[in-house]
Amino acid sequence: MTHRLEATRVTADAGSEMVVPHSLGLTRKTTTAQATAQSLRISVLDLVPTRPGEPAGRAIARSVELARHVEQLGYRRYWVAEHHAIQGLACSDTTVLIGHIAAGTKTIRVGSGGVMLPNHPPLVVAEQFGTLEAIYPGRIDLGLGRAPGGDFQTMRALRCGLAQDGDDFPALLEELRTYLGPERPGQLVKAIPGQNSNVPITLLGSSDFSAQLAAALGLPFAFAAHFAPDDLYASAQLYRQFFRPSEVLEKPYLLIAVPVVAAETDAAGWRLFTTPQQRFLQLIRGGPLELLPPVDSMELLWSKPERAAVESRLRAAIVGSDASVQAGLEKLVRDTSADEVIVATDTCEHSDRMDSYERVARIAAEIKLVPNVDRRFK
Repeated sequence: MTHRLEATRVTADAGSEMVVPHSLGLTRKTTTAQATAQSLRISVLDLVPTRPGEPAGRAIARSVELARHVEQLGYRRYWVAEHHAIQGLACSDTTVLIGHIAAGTKTIRVGSGGVMLPNHPPLVVAEQFGTLEAIYPGRIDLGLGRAPGGDFQTMRALRCGLAQDGDDFPALLEELRTYLGPERPGQLVKAIPGQNSNVPITLLGSSDFSAQLAAALGLPFAFAAHFAPDDLYASAQLYRQFFRPSEVLEKPYLLIAVPVVAAETDAAGWRLFTTPQQRFLQLIRGGPLELLPPVDSMELLWSKPERAAVESRLRAAIVGSDASVQAGLEKLVRDTSADEVIVATDTCEHSDRMDSYERVARIAAEIKLVPNVDRRFK
């Protein structure tokens, strides 16, 4: 199945409901006429990046400001990732960040993109997100991944088994769902708060493992094309092919995270994009992942093999002017039947980041697709 796209010019004034689609949840009662009027759903993925020598508090403050900004622009959800012991990323304590950002906003859903479940006891995750749901009812998402979010030394510090390969992820997930769902007969351990909170779960991944697991369980699936796009199309196809309806979803719901930088011109966008390119170059070299100023050219900074590696990691990126970004988003949705795009934008200057997200909001409002009227994902 593919979405039917309709490119339509939409006025993006501050009071327009087209630009602020906070209640785009579709139920089985949604009429065909209503369904055909929906714009592309967009959300945010934030790794809370820091600049060299900057205290983490400043980066966190910027994230709160960005969350407020995109809330006004109509973004659906604001997710923060989990990464440990990585200089340049202030997103190690995902639940604390979620609570802080939720406290600073009013309506946007806030969640994890995601919690690396093998790092945590499922009971603790259920209690943490049950508590968040109790404080911010109807606004909390729980995205789950199976990667460690760090290297072997970090895994040891987290008290994780060094032989961890993610094979126990389905069992951990089942245990977690037990704590978040209705109490079961004979259940001895309960998450309080958490039990029967039914915090929405989305499985995250960059391979077919999580895609097939999400399909088998009837859960939403988010593909991490923002850093590992290799299996994007195969995983999207597998997810839809093997999806089984559940109490959560009647039909599959696919979210795709991609790097996006929108600017006034193509040249301006690609110049800003040298900041995430430098980050991935540092990742390859084992250096800090701090935000670095954009450069006019990357040619003097990387070797040919490094360039190939960085461009491979970032080849799903959508960069450039409004027209170029719109074309890229339309192609992504057309090729994958994505139900929602999670936008990951990192620029050195905060004002450029805010501007890019604002441009993407206007662009997304112009992209019309025929949604799946049976989906019930919030």
